[in-house]
Formats: sequence, C-alpha cells, structure tokens
Amino acid sequence: MTDRVRGVILDIDGTLVNSNDAHARAWVEALAEVDVVVEFAAVRRLIGMGGDKLLPAIASFEAESKLGEKVSKRRSEIFEQRYLPQLHAFPKTRELLLRMKSAGIQLAVASSAKKDELTPLLSLARVSDLIADATSSSDARSSKPDPDIVAAALVKLALGAPHVLMIGDTPYDIEAAARAGIRTIAFRSGGRSDQDLADAIAIYDNPADLLAHFDTSPLATKR
Repeated sequence: MTDRVRGVILDIDGTLVNSNDAHARAWVEALAEVDVVVEFAAVRRLIGMGGDKLLPAIASFEAESKLGEKVSKRRSEIFEQRYLPQLHAFPKTRELLLRMKSAGIQLAVASSAKKDELTPLLSLARVSDLIADATSSSDARSSKPDPDIVAAALVKLALGAPHVLMIGDTPYDIEAAARAGIRTIAFRSGGRSDQDLADAIAIYDNPADLLAHFDTSPLATKR
C-alpha cells in the first residue's frame, strides 16, 4: 500500500538559501578570535549540524562550556552582521513552495539554525507566509543528525511519517529524517556530492530543478 505525500519538512540553510559557506566562515572567524585556528574546509563539511555537534568536533571544548557559549554567540553576531546581508534564496524557492501548497502539501521547517536566525532566513527566502510551523535547534535537546528537530516538526504537522518527506541538502538532514522515520529528497545546492546524498530517495540540483520536475518527483507520485 502506498501513501500520498501530505507534508514536507524543509531544511533552510543550503536548501532554500545559499548560506552554508557563510555559516562556515562565521565559525572560522569566531574561533580565530579566541586563538583557535581551524580550516574552512573542515568546518564546511560539518555545516548542517547544530553548534552543539559542530563545535566539539572542530575544537577542544564543548558548546555548553563558557568558551563554547562565547564562541557560539560571536559566531551568531558575525553571521548576522557580515554575511546575512549578502545572502539570497535559490531561484524558484518561493515558486516551489507555492507549487507544493497548491498540491495540498503542508509545510514545516526543521533547521539546525537558532530560532533568532531562522526568522530572517525565512524572510530572505520570501516563504514565511507559506510555512505552517518552524522548528529550530532551540526547540530540541540535540541537533541534526539526531532526529529531535525533525521529530518536533513532524509532531507539529500532525501527520504520520509515511505521509511526510524531508527536503534537505546534507547527509545530516537525511540521517535525522531517517531516524524520525521519514525519507528525504536532497538538493545539491548545499555543495555536497551525490555520494554524500546517496541515501536520499531522489536528488535534484536546487528548488528550481525540483519545480521543473515536480510532476515526476516523489512529491507528485504515490510511494
């Protein structure tokens, strides 16, 4: 028996907005201010995780430590002040979400971004009015690839997991969704290879690519 897609849980960074590089650079710069030198490429590979996972993976201290909290706060400031004004949504982002809404699909967000970063990103993507519910790292004890954020979004949608798909751009999105019982459509727009995204049920370049192939995608067909 197959199930119609009734809900989609969306990642934001790298999926709807071109912000992955900016997040990585903000981490590198914030760490440099406390004399911790990390390579951009090393941080970039971890974007998609929340700070609770990323920081201890690249530095010798926990996110909950005094130093960790200082770096995390500074990273947020750098991102907002230096990088957010330069960002843009990927082409056809709003149009894709409107197409999903017209197909009767409910939309929610599950992002590793902090709550105060989520609002401007949704505004930047021009999709705030299309999202029924949004969950961030502030709504969960543990960020991606743990399933907490995705599971919280699923609860808000009030739909069974077989009727919901995730759309994301990193293997952390795919793993978090899978652990919540949800399959994922992946975008290459976040800079990851098809090998990195191999566990997705379908891979597209970006929102515009999925929109162009909507009628043959998992969103329009019974699974």
